[in-house]
Amino acid sequence: MDTVFDDIAQALTEPRQDVWRPVRVFALDLAAKLLLGLAIGLGVGLGMAIAG
Repeated sequence: MDTVFDDIAQALTEPRQDVWRPVRVFALDLAAKLLLGLAIGLGVGLGMAIAG
């Protein structure tokens, strides 16, 4: 009977699998690329406006 409770306690204390991690990584990567593209675009646009 003790082994049953040991198994239950071990199952409850195991780290949980994070199934959303790949989705978060992809979304964060996409957001970073979009933000970087926007920053580069604004920089080029301002540079061209200043240059003439």
